[in-house]
Amino acid sequence: MEYGRLGPTEPKGSSIPSMNNEPTSTVKPKKKKSTKLKLLLIVAATLMVASAICAALVVTLRNTAAASKLRRRHPSEAMSRTCGKTLYPSLCLDSLIDFPGALAASDKELVHISVNMTLQRVGRALYHASEFTNLPMGSHERSAYDACLELLDDSVDFLTRSLGGGDDAASASSAAASTQDILTWLSASLTSHDTCDEGFEELRGDVKNQMSDRLKDLPQLVSNSLAIYSAIGGGNDDFSGIPIQNRRRKLLDKVKKHTSNFPTWLSRKDRMLLDMPVSALSADIVVSQDGNGTYKTIAEAIKKVPEHNTRRTIIYVKAGKYEEDNLKVGRKKTNVMFIGDGKGKTVITGGRNIFDKITTFHTASFAATGAGFIARDISFENWAGPSKHQAVALRIGADHAVIFRCNIIGYQDTLYIHSQRQFYRECDIYGTVDFIFGNAAAVIQSCTIHARKPMPLQKNTITAQNRKDPNQNTGISIHACKLVAEPDLEKEKDAYPTYLGRPWKLYSRTVYLLSNMGDHIHPSGWLEWNATFALDTLYYGEYMNYGPGSALGQRVKWPGYRVIKSAEEASRFTVAQFIYGSSWLPSTGVAFLSGLST
Repeated sequence: MEYGRLGPTEPKGSSIPSMNNEPTSTVKPKKKKSTKLKLLLIVAATLMVASAICAALVVTLRNTAAASKLRRRHPSEAMSRTCGKTLYPSLCLDSLIDFPGALAASDKELVHISVNMTLQRVGRALYHASEFTNLPMGSHERSAYDACLELLDDSVDFLTRSLGGGDDAASASSAAASTQDILTWLSASLTSHDTCDEGFEELRGDVKNQMSDRLKDLPQLVSNSLAIYSAIGGGNDDFSGIPIQNRRRKLLDKVKKHTSNFPTWLSRKDRMLLDMPVSALSADIVVSQDGNGTYKTIAEAIKKVPEHNTRRTIIYVKAGKYEEDNLKVGRKKTNVMFIGDGKGKTVITGGRNIFDKITTFHTASFAATGAGFIARDISFENWAGPSKHQAVALRIGADHAVIFRCNIIGYQDTLYIHSQRQFYRECDIYGTVDFIFGNAAAVIQSCTIHARKPMPLQKNTITAQNRKDPNQNTGISIHACKLVAEPDLEKEKDAYPTYLGRPWKLYSRTVYLLSNMGDHIHPSGWLEWNATFALDTLYYGEYMNYGPGSALGQRVKWPGYRVIKSAEEASRFTVAQFIYGSSWLPSTGVAFLSGLST
């Protein structure tokens, strides 16, 4: 202590000789100094003892406070039980234990609390991340940053809808959300965070570091909410105490029985739109490059679409080649339908690719995230070529999306089925490496899948499904399709083998049902992503496929691969069960197989 240094700094007492030989008064001063020194030593010692007592008292008080805090932070049985169902139980307990009401909550109430807590954390992260917008960034950094802000905003919306508070007009009713609606939105929220992280993977620098700090633990929190809902809320329709009004949903189901199976947000006319000839349509907006329409560009047309629209907005795009930057039907532009003059006639094209120093997410020639999006009789194309690697033609993140009679043309990463529920019918999809990829719940039905010649030393992979979490209700189902080789590949198919898919993420899930496979498909069927990664956690299945490429004798022997022998198991990946088409697809007017066959 500082007080202990006072003694040694004082001058020692001494005898000073008198100049006139008079007796010096040495005794009395010495006694005074000795007394003063003793007093100082006593004071110092007293202060040292007092300080020691204070320090001991502080330590005792701190330990008592810490013990009290630990007692207060001891999780309830319901909390321990609930968090034990998650992939990140320690984070689950730490994040919930101080949240208002969590300690007294029941298992079912913790479903709501977990999502609510996660929503607050994601909202704060979005707010703080937006503060970086004026920082200097390179083009690649800016692309990753902008994509991340968009994806975080989407995540906030998905979590809000999961709590019954969304304003998405394309849903029959957010308050009437079904179990599968909520699983879809929580799965999509997790995919949004995953895509945000992917954008920064190959970058370095301050922006990435600051974003990583702001976004820490968010994917894990969403994963925990998804696991808790799946285990507690997702297994039945009794959600008492949770703001999901399933009684209203049951009432709507009764109404649907009397309205020819189309949902309340579509008119009878809307459900026939996909079968009508163009001449019979009454479009809201007409796009024509020759000036004989409402607008000359697609971008202008999209701007005029009302936000959160409850009625369908029809945009008729006349024949022509449209190459415009950043074409996107955003999340707030709901119930939009694009109609063209036919495959190869109305062409939406672009050449953006990752060599432009942008993320794969931003390479899409056309993107749609507004719920209820429909496209018909259009070609979506990315002409960048195989040497430019990732170059997306079409990216869909819209719930209840339908793509009907369209061409989707590219090489690597042609069709990005990003998230939510999607249905593709009578489309032609062209590509080389991972050319159908993403983490939606997607059924691709009665389509033709064209493998093209890739770059030297490359192998073709049709799918790269990136389901990251075992609780996500996502995957790719390819049903009653035809797999063919394009002429450039057909000549050299032995040098460039084509595989049904490879696992991008740990719980990758893809199935082929009743499809015709050409002889360009490699006998092993599937390709590893990296050594043994995901081979025991993926779910890859084949059911009653036919054609020369469907032979099962030399297929991979991975733990996660299966030859599906049961119609019941195969039916899990049909329209009726996988994307729940019985509640929304009939309203579009598109013909579809609800089960394995008619």
